[in-house]
Amino acid sequence: MLLFAAAAMPSLAQTQGDAMMNMQEVAQSLGVECGYCHARMGQNAQPAAADAPPGAPSKLTIAAAMMAMTRDLNAKIVAATGKPSNEATRVTCITCHRGVAVPGQLSDIITKTTLQKGPDAAIAQYRELRTRYYGHQAYDFAEDTLLTAAAQIARVKPKDSIPILRLNLEFYPKSVRSYTQIAFAYTRSLDDESAINTLEKALEIEPENGMVRGQLEQLKSYRRRK
Repeated sequence: MLLFAAAAMPSLAQTQGDAMMNMQEVAQSLGVECGYCHARMGQNAQPAAADAPPGAPSKLTIAAAMMAMTRDLNAKIVAATGKPSNEATRVTCITCHRGVAVPGQLSDIITKTTLQKGPDAAIAQYRELRTRYYGHQAYDFAEDTLLTAAAQIARVKPKDSIPILRLNLEFYPKSVRSYTQIAFAYTRSLDDESAINTLEKALEIEPENGMVRGQLEQLKSYRRRK
């Protein structure tokens, strides 16, 4: 019995190897190197935690808590689905991080930057992220991303949403929804003439779009003069 128990226990080398593989998986999922959490090797070859602001948890502490949360989520998935653990969909670091250290929706990132720093800063940020991450799973660079961001921005600063939508047209020149959102932003800014011109451009792309045509006719019927 003792022999069986001893044989069933993983060796120290195996345990260390599993931990190293786990750390490599975490680093790849976050798109970081070891130094992101482990600042340097301390005494007795022990990793020293990377510096953290006073009162804030270290990255190692956060990582341990996130791993515990992930194990708990996977246990709950098994319980909820009734599937064996090897058949249930697993949550891993990559599920949320997708290759970036601090995960977030690109639309939210662009919205926040626009409202805090202005559209020029947001456009520069988008270009940098697109250059760095396009083709990876980190961020969604589809047409809807900037449309979503612009809609959020327009609720607060309609004029600031227009440069974001024009950026979208740079990558999706036939995006009728970009034109209609630009027109909406112009109407919010009491610039009906620019809104009308923008909707006419949308109709050049989709002449049979009844919704755009209706918006255009309605706007022409009561347009305001600046």
